[in-house]
Amino acid sequence: MQKIIVTGGLGFIGSNLIELLIKKKFYVVNLDKVSYSSNFYNTREFNNNKNYKFIKCNIRDKKLNYIFFKYKPVAIFNLAAETHVDRSIDSPQNFIKNNIFGAYNLLECFKNLASKYKNTRLIHISTDEVYGDILKGRSDEKHSYNPSSPYAASKASSDHLVYSYIRTYGIPAIITNCSNNYGPKQHPEKLIPKLIYNIINNKNLPLYGTGKNSREWIYVMDHCEALFKVFKKGKIGEFYNIGSNKNLNNIEVTTSLLNIANSYLSIGSKVKIKYVKDRPGHDIRYALNSNKIKKILKWSASTKFKNGLKKTFLWYLDNKEYYKSISKKDIEKRLGIKK
Repeated sequence: MQKIIVTGGLGFIGSNLIELLIKKKFYVVNLDKVSYSSNFYNTREFNNNKNYKFIKCNIRDKKLNYIFFKYKPVAIFNLAAETHVDRSIDSPQNFIKNNIFGAYNLLECFKNLASKYKNTRLIHISTDEVYGDILKGRSDEKHSYNPSSPYAASKASSDHLVYSYIRTYGIPAIITNCSNNYGPKQHPEKLIPKLIYNIINNKNLPLYGTGKNSREWIYVMDHCEALFKVFKKGKIGEFYNIGSNKNLNNIEVTTSLLNIANSYLSIGSKVKIKYVKDRPGHDIRYALNSNKIKKILKWSASTKFKNGLKKTFLWYLDNKEYYKSISKKDIEKRLGIKK
């Protein structure tokens, strides 16, 4: 059975990707350092699966090299990263250490592996935030990087590092940049699971600034299917944007979520939109041009936003224990307002 390593597999996208890979009959090794956003609840359904192995490991650890050579994976999906913009404003050093130095160590270890085993590849997963504000049109893979936050800058740096290793050392790697993910198992520091938590617990719904910041929303399993397609069919050394072509601002997202919630809950009196102080340097709009992956790899997002949002809401409603597995402080404390 072919083996695949997923870094950051206790997180949101990583755990969903592991679910998909196990269904596709791969043996999956999950490497995760177990941070605040890591959650064993996310992998509980396959903890006892004979084709799943968890190893506690920071991608900055030297033992990463040993693990790569022990399992000799046909692919490594790098999802190990600090991801929350607000946290990067408060503690940029953590993002530098994990997203840049972590990527460097992973690349060194992968370079060693690829020099001995030719049947392997690295899929480095990144974000649309590296492109910065896209006020009009959509950014394709040739669009210049213009990151606004410490988080986006750290991911841009890791992307550049990966590409430099492709060009300089010839490592078999591919870089993907995805739009805003939503779906089951996402930490409630992010917008949609935070709103769902507040709806369930009769709290106001905080939106930054005017609430009109626009994001391109993609259901997490659509993203995972795209990553699998990149692994199977993608060209070494290429960048692929992964998006849904569906932009909504935060007011529209919140309104849609309330409409869904009204069908399943008696909404409390405190559940109302509340506009709060904006995030410093808050980008207005992200929007990807994903024509390349659609035309060349024949992939496109299949989940309509309202359908995906309904599935997401019902997952959290059915899995209230998920919220209990997370520190209440991590859910409720406002971050990212330092200047």
